[in-house]
Amino acid sequence: MTTGSPADTPLGIAPVNGLAHVRGRTDLPLSTQTIGALLADTAARWPERPAAVFREQGLRFTWQQFDDEVTALAAGLQALGLKRGDRLGIWSPNRVEWVVTQFATARIGVILVNINPAYRLSELEYALKTSGCRALISAERLKSSDYLGMLQTLAPELAHCAPGALKSARLPDLQFVIRLGEGRTPGMQNYGAVLAGGHAARAGFVPPAGLDCDDPINIQFTSGTTGSPKGATLTHHNVVNNARFIAMAMRFTEADSLCIPVPLYHCFGMVLAVLACVSTGAAMVFPGEAFDPAATLAAVAEERCTALHGVPTMFIAELDHPDFARYDLASLRTGIMAGSPCPIETMKRVVAEMHLREITIAYGMTETSPVSFQSAADDPLERRVTTVGRVQPHLEVKLVDTDGRTVKVGEKGELLTRGYSVMKGYWGDPARSADAVRDGWMHTGDLAVIDAEGFCNIVGRVKDMVIRGGENLYPREIEEFLFRHPKVQSVQVFGVPDARYGEELCAWIVVKPGAECTEQEIRDFCRDQIAHYKVPRYIRFVTEMPMTITGKVQKFVMRDRMIDELGLTAAKTA
Repeated sequence: MTTGSPADTPLGIAPVNGLAHVRGRTDLPLSTQTIGALLADTAARWPERPAAVFREQGLRFTWQQFDDEVTALAAGLQALGLKRGDRLGIWSPNRVEWVVTQFATARIGVILVNINPAYRLSELEYALKTSGCRALISAERLKSSDYLGMLQTLAPELAHCAPGALKSARLPDLQFVIRLGEGRTPGMQNYGAVLAGGHAARAGFVPPAGLDCDDPINIQFTSGTTGSPKGATLTHHNVVNNARFIAMAMRFTEADSLCIPVPLYHCFGMVLAVLACVSTGAAMVFPGEAFDPAATLAAVAEERCTALHGVPTMFIAELDHPDFARYDLASLRTGIMAGSPCPIETMKRVVAEMHLREITIAYGMTETSPVSFQSAADDPLERRVTTVGRVQPHLEVKLVDTDGRTVKVGEKGELLTRGYSVMKGYWGDPARSADAVRDGWMHTGDLAVIDAEGFCNIVGRVKDMVIRGGENLYPREIEEFLFRHPKVQSVQVFGVPDARYGEELCAWIVVKPGAECTEQEIRDFCRDQIAHYKVPRYIRFVTEMPMTITGKVQKFVMRDRMIDELGLTAAKTA
């Protein structure tokens, strides 16, 4: 075997020389546009075409109207004193303000920090401190999450400071808190007022000079195997080009309209959906603030959407909805199923029952902006339901063994990606950045197989990451949180199969000598401190963990025992 193909060996979508090493087509040039310039071009080309529909808020925009709204917020943020390189967090479900903020920050060179709407106190504090957010735009609440209340807990100084003059002991970089909604909160500014001020100054707005496509523009937190999340830092160049090629794979045009039930804080919503639409002029349709299968089906039927995105869990919920048959989905043509392994039978039902004859599967990770592989609309159905497609343009992928040698076609290896899409690094963390990206290659930690035609199949993970309903969860992070419980002596967290979410979390816990603990105590400890999907569904108290003779914990033994105990089966996936 070899460490890779020689420089003079032509690589292509199909591997050569029998090695699992592929390179995407390069005849399509890479764009050097910033996100702001991309939107401005789209608005200039199709000013009167529909751009965005926010059904729950009752709002509709043409591309010119949307671009005007973005320019107004950019001017308003600039008037506050925010400047190129500052970080602004957005903590909100799927609302118009999220999408406008995405483009307004990019237009003035401010780095957008995506805050997961499910975050609770400890996670919010970590994200804001690690990224050094100078400003935060926050919704009032979502379901059981009182966003403004949590902010007041972390920064009680808000009660007595002037808006825009916060000096917080726990959040030392945070100066501006901008709240959504009509209410008034001490120490916070109102989004509407910032936007109104920007509209008044819009005519004289001038973006800062020297904005460059290689500037960092977005920080997205991914859970870390060492226990703390990592802020993957992406550039305009990363996400604009990835969005362009994603849209091309779906054959998107300005005549398409995409239903977007996936969350905006995730690359799925922000890049595969929003930026893919902006790159082509396709309309964006948001069914609601959070996923609801009935609202999604209604949005498709009533807005005559031609495309639909979702993780497998979402498609399953839509297909199994009791009123599914009464929705007319005949307008659908394409879309993406991604975020977690896609059950083959679900893909077949989506094609047959939802009219998504050209639906594609995409694979990637936040650190690669995110998509590396995507099936094509004209790939044979069997390929589209059993693989994640072939390598995207301008990207190079190889599969390597534990010694770093490229494996042969048909053999398992860790997937490494190189090219324009690889992140700048993890924000403020050069050590973990250097470990993840070596010689330009992003080490994904995923195990894959590439066949003789270049189609890729993800077969496992090098590390023990759990994917629950499209959310990447790292057991180490949850273990370290549970270790804080005063009765917990040791804990191991792992994934078990689940028909709805793909995987669910299970925790095995050894309590301290003389202590007694219940499942409810553990769940109460987690409540309001970590996101709901990180709370283990299954909790078992044990006297010891299965170990190897050298003292290594055997999570596969625990997983197998739980599968037997619960009578679970793992769905066959691509």
